[in-house]
Amino acid sequence: MARPLLFGAAYSVYVRIARLTLEEKGVAHDLVPVDVFAADGLPADYLQRQPFGRIPAFEHEGFRLFETGAITRYVDEAFPGPRLQPEGARDRARVNQIISILDNYAYRTLVWDIYVERVSGPAKGRPADEARIAAALPQARRCLDALVDLMGDGPWLAGSDLSLADLHAAPMIAYCVRAPEGRALIERAPRLQVWWGRMAARPGMLATEFVP
Repeated sequence: MARPLLFGAAYSVYVRIARLTLEEKGVAHDLVPVDVFAADGLPADYLQRQPFGRIPAFEHEGFRLFETGAITRYVDEAFPGPRLQPEGARDRARVNQIISILDNYAYRTLVWDIYVERVSGPAKGRPADEARIAAALPQARRCLDALVDLMGDGPWLAGSDLSLADLHAAPMIAYCVRAPEGRALIERAPRLQVWWGRMAARPGMLATEFVP
């Protein structure tokens, strides 16, 4: 079986989500560098893989996909290894609900409004937008509170087993906690803090860590 190809950059939250899924399934794969912020722009043929110019894109034995959710679900269903989606309809719906919360409400707030403004931007010489950070914190708390509420009594976000919900959340949290405001948000939610400690120590997280 040919090794799947994942097109994207190691810094990307969504590329890391796909990489984590491949790692958890034990699927050997190749990361093909595509930098959406490159001065020369995207490779000439990349829009044939992803017409919207986003990352990641994916190919497996001639079968092409884009959109992270489609990629991770395909990887879970097409390859052997631990199941990352529950069998029951309600449990699967919970996983998908958490992924939707992360995409629609958490990603921009945790990553762009907190991490980029507090950490990434200043590292490049751009002063932090304090008003933007302050405005983001209530939404960030709302998102993390929702995750805690949905966790129930299980050790993982969607129950007793690691799932795509955990792999979707982890790269966003990983960036957020690099900012002091993000660390404080996690520390005020003890169950989420315990989850994060468990998640951050997984081999896949260590193998895909991006250090600017």
